[in-house]
Amino acid sequence: MSEEKSLNFIEEIIENDLKSGKYETLVTRFPPEPNGYLHIGHAKAICLNFGLTQKYGGYTNLRFDDTNPVTEKTEYVNSQQEDIKWLGFEWKNELYASDYFGQLHKFAVTLIEKGLAYVDHSTAEEIALQKGTPTESGVDNVYRNRSVEENLDLFNRMKNGEFEDGACTLRAKIDMASPNMLMRDPIIYRIKHTPHHRTGNEWCIYPMYDFAHGQSDSIEGITHSICTLEYVSHRELYDWFIEKLEIFPSKQYEFARLNLTYTVMSKRKLLQLVNEKHVAGWDDPRMPTISGLRRRGYTPESIREFCERIGIAKRENLIELSLLEFCIREDLNKKANRVMAVLDPIKLVITNYPEGKDEILVGENNPEAEDKGGMREIPFSRELWIEREDFMEEPAKKWFRLAPGAMVRLKFAYIVQCDSFEKDANGEIKTIYCTYIPESKSGSDTSGINVKGTIHWVSAAHAKTATVRQYDRLFTVESPDAEEGDFKDYLNPKSMEVIENVYIEPHLAKANLSDGYQFIRKGYFCLDKDSTADHLVFNRVVSLKDSWKG
Repeated sequence: MSEEKSLNFIEEIIENDLKSGKYETLVTRFPPEPNGYLHIGHAKAICLNFGLTQKYGGYTNLRFDDTNPVTEKTEYVNSQQEDIKWLGFEWKNELYASDYFGQLHKFAVTLIEKGLAYVDHSTAEEIALQKGTPTESGVDNVYRNRSVEENLDLFNRMKNGEFEDGACTLRAKIDMASPNMLMRDPIIYRIKHTPHHRTGNEWCIYPMYDFAHGQSDSIEGITHSICTLEYVSHRELYDWFIEKLEIFPSKQYEFARLNLTYTVMSKRKLLQLVNEKHVAGWDDPRMPTISGLRRRGYTPESIREFCERIGIAKRENLIELSLLEFCIREDLNKKANRVMAVLDPIKLVITNYPEGKDEILVGENNPEAEDKGGMREIPFSRELWIEREDFMEEPAKKWFRLAPGAMVRLKFAYIVQCDSFEKDANGEIKTIYCTYIPESKSGSDTSGINVKGTIHWVSAAHAKTATVRQYDRLFTVESPDAEEGDFKDYLNPKSMEVIENVYIEPHLAKANLSDGYQFIRKGYFCLDKDSTADHLVFNRVVSLKDSWKG
């Protein structure tokens, strides 16, 4: 009997809440801001929020935190929806913070009426100075004690567009001496005369994240509002707004966000990489975005497994990229058909194989698949392409591939022996000449000859050509954010290698974007969206083994 997996701390809280009858139905939400593409860190939050309601019943809402019209786009909304669906999750309700702009405005008026909010004409610099420091209390300003009537009038004028951006803000009236800096009269509304991607020009005042978030949770009846550790200090303010407004008491719980080696997770920095053309877009296969990982060839199952393996913790830590690579190798090993591709070709001629003859051999698609993956036909002929690295003019000890006088097996085909070779004008090996053993055909070998080496090949007469992009770490250091200077100084100049005129077996001409392939002895690859019927492009998902040397 397998050992039952222990609960993480959030699951323990939920189980206790459900058992005690505190909540009848578990309701969570995933609340991205539509100001960029989702990345692998968001995948952890997605798997957690949706996974909890899959496990305990209830439902998860998708709510876009669209309170800043300056940075938000419908493009990002669409991409984030696509990513969540691709990961295998469905939300019950698609909602937006902008759905609640009217209600949030009423909440703000309620706080003013209770004497708990005021309009402040201080500049951002003045507010920062008045707030004090973590060791020194802040000070009240001249606007803090305005009357309720004056504040209601000013806030209404803010709403009606009478003030320019930055002229004034609405602040909660809490405690300028609080040890929690966020409780020192935080701004809850600011003026932005910018069209919103959904509400257009209806509003020119917008709620701050801290004011919109908890109240949106409350409006939706979110029972467990799960966020990352940087929001621990926000919890006091989250609870304060809910208490003073006397609304549904959603509760916030924090977990450690995902930090991954050899990349950055800041949307601002990822946007910088895109805008400055260091990468080819948000879905560049080197990016840690979900769309980038999808284009690279990662599967939803591998990412969900990765999130499951790293678990949910209360302490920040740095997760090895190699664990993510392990998860995709493990998944593709069971799914990916084995095919032959030659990335650095030299010609091999079988001199005793009849000219003009070809034959169809049979290859096993995937011996690791539960159904064994079936079989495919592979054309064979007198002239083949093999990898340059599979021939050595002066073989080293324990060299089991081709060399003068040496024998190897051609995968799915025959045993051949190298008789001679020819060089070009630059002294590079140009052509290898071999003889084959007709009785040594794979599956019906009666030759009695045993060889230690097997190499892959592609029939020259039948080969298709393709471009291969081999990807590596985006950065040369484990934690670019922790290094001195600009994080872009540590970009890996060898993060992408483009190889043209790769020879592939004709079976791959029918490759699909959604399929992964193991190029035998080379790694796992997938078809890229840049491919056309006449020009196939394959991305290396991951090498067969962890080959990073640092």
